[in-house]
Amino acid sequence: MKFLRNLLAAILGTIIALFLFFMIFAVIATAIESKEKITVKSNSVLTLKLEPKVVDYAPKSDNPLDEIFGENDKRIALTKIINAIENAKTDVNIKGLSIEILDLKSGIAQVQAIRNKLLEFKESGKFITAYADVFTQKNYYLSSVADSIYVNPVGFVDFHGLTSERMYYKDFQDKYGVKMEVIRHGKYKSAMEGFIANEMSEANREQTESFLHSIWGEFMDDIAVSRNKTTEELNTIANDLGTRTTSLAIKNGMIDNAIYVDEYESKLKALVGIDTDKKLEKISLKDYISTGKGRVKSTAKDKIGVLYAQGEIRYGKGDENYIGQESIIKALKKMREKKNIKAIVLRVNSPGGSALASDLIWREIELTKKEKPVVVSMGNLAASGGYYIACNADKIYAEPTTITGSIGVFGALPNLSVVAGKMGINAEQVSTNKGPSYSAFEPLTQEFHDFVKGSIDEIYTTFINHVAEGRNMSFEAVDAIGQGRVWTGKEAIENGLVDELGNLDDAVAYAASLVDLTEYKTTSYPRYKKSLKDAMSANPFMKSKEEIIIEEIGAENYKVYKELQSFSKMRGAQTRMPFTLEIK
Repeated sequence: MKFLRNLLAAILGTIIALFLFFMIFAVIATAIESKEKITVKSNSVLTLKLEPKVVDYAPKSDNPLDEIFGENDKRIALTKIINAIENAKTDVNIKGLSIEILDLKSGIAQVQAIRNKLLEFKESGKFITAYADVFTQKNYYLSSVADSIYVNPVGFVDFHGLTSERMYYKDFQDKYGVKMEVIRHGKYKSAMEGFIANEMSEANREQTESFLHSIWGEFMDDIAVSRNKTTEELNTIANDLGTRTTSLAIKNGMIDNAIYVDEYESKLKALVGIDTDKKLEKISLKDYISTGKGRVKSTAKDKIGVLYAQGEIRYGKGDENYIGQESIIKALKKMREKKNIKAIVLRVNSPGGSALASDLIWREIELTKKEKPVVVSMGNLAASGGYYIACNADKIYAEPTTITGSIGVFGALPNLSVVAGKMGINAEQVSTNKGPSYSAFEPLTQEFHDFVKGSIDEIYTTFINHVAEGRNMSFEAVDAIGQGRVWTGKEAIENGLVDELGNLDDAVAYAASLVDLTEYKTTSYPRYKKSLKDAMSANPFMKSKEEIIIEEIGAENYKVYKELQSFSKMRGAQTRMPFTLEIK
């Protein structure tokens, strides 16, 4: 009887849950249908706030929960921003553009690409103005393109130069006995330097200073032209903190005036040519894109395929947040098969990751090049594995501020032997053979170190050979600029790692020229299709406690956690195996 009662209760609960679920969907669907259609009214000002995170590729999710909870609004594709500004140049209803950014969630190379497109917008004769309560350095760099820059009277402009900071944990590890065993090839390969030293190495300081000065130089050159100053004047202002107050920022010519937002709106009305008592028509970038202005229309049948590789490189499937060899290889094969796709542009925005996945992608690009040209466009990052997958392209484009290179390899193993000893924990191993093995609870042996080092050295040699072949350079020449060293796109032009400075449009245009196309349109890959199970599992409310813990502390640490948890729950006599058996 109790069973039937519980069963009926479960069925009733399921019916109620499904009813509520469908009711929510009905309400949302009604709200979407009843939403007023957005139109671009005459005498409008396009407002650029860029509140979402700017990414290279933002395919609209087919997960209904993403639409419900606004996940699709949390990011915006760089191409949509660029296309919208391009369309606004010739849109008779758009009189000018207002930059009103408070927090710019974008990489520097993406910011530079947007800024360059705004420069083109100005050539149409339309105005650009900028206003903010506070200007960060990145926001100011973008906003400096404006005809006039205004700030809140009690706001400020941050302009002090670029700084890079990293943490060092060696002393912490020595004190608490939790450490990372790092094995690397490349004196500049500093990704794990914080775990093997307590201060920055000279090699890392050298490369960091080099790429920071290169990026800052781009800032200075562009701002100097827009604000009619010399780079020497700008550096003096930065050194003296000459924008720390609004009065100093005005005096030093970095902004034009300090006004309140209502006064700024009056200035916009004057630029549009309407009376101050009239309503100012403003349209946000998001709404402007929703009217179809986020793409450039074309009736051409021939296409250039743009393959987006963004995020860390991991062995596996991949999605819009990380690069997996499965989705990239699948996309390359499909693009080779499509007869109307005449050439391919690989857009890379990645700090690297799995060497194996990188090599598998590299190989597929080699196969693709035999059938169709492959051109690379580098975004914010195309470093280490990001450069690995780019090095064999027919031509490589990078932004001046792109971070690239980092041709090096490292391995890292967590080691808890010291802290385990302090806690009275000892690990013993039994093996069938004499080959070296590793345990996080035993000190790293020289034999295992040498085994891993040999593997890393071999991968490094393979990496160098791929770059040498792809860039038509000698092994020694690549090794000299390799060793894990990071370069900006501007520096990479000089050392041969990059062919030309330019943006994604430049790379697409060059790819089209390789196949003699004058009329074409672009098509984006990979195409991500998620099952309902995948869509639901992406929601944190649908994940198990175990999945959440593993995501946070890692699978290896979770094993230790589970064993300690098991011990803590033992009560009385136990009839079970005398130890936890794991064979690997």
